[in-house]
Amino acid sequence: MVSKILVSACLMGHAVRYDGRAKPLVHPAIGRWMQEGRLVTICPEMSAGMPVPRPPAEIADAAGGEDVLAGKARVMELTGGDVTDEFLQAADNAVRLAVANGCRYALLIDGSPSCGSGFIYDGSFSGNRRAGSGVTAAALRQAGVEVFSDRDIDRLVERIGRTD
Repeated sequence: MVSKILVSACLMGHAVRYDGRAKPLVHPAIGRWMQEGRLVTICPEMSAGMPVPRPPAEIADAAGGEDVLAGKARVMELTGGDVTDEFLQAADNAVRLAVANGCRYALLIDGSPSCGSGFIYDGSFSGNRRAGSGVTAAALRQAGVEVFSDRDIDRLVERIGRTD
């Protein structure tokens, strides 16, 4: 049985990002994985009912997704709106989908306060990056799913090659 991969919808060309755009990931493995039936697509924020487009959001106070999951940090919009509950619901939806479909891996867009797995923004809306994970990426890791960013697709290809 082939391992399934939960993948950010924006990487698959769906215009679901906060700014109403997609960020398609072009890589030979994507087409192969699609043909093999490995990919399970989700936009966590949309699954929680958030609109497209929507105001930019960041995890406040240079915190990370683990802090949000623990109730120690909030996810705030540039406009001042608190969207923590939506991001928690988004993470829960992604974990449930991954578990229901037997996803051992996740391929997520980096930088997102939801899907970021290598870096996120520091909460100041100034474009400053910091190492860390978004809420969904942190929740997936806690559920035992191996998370890879779009920048690490070659590492995911190698990882799958060793196990499948």
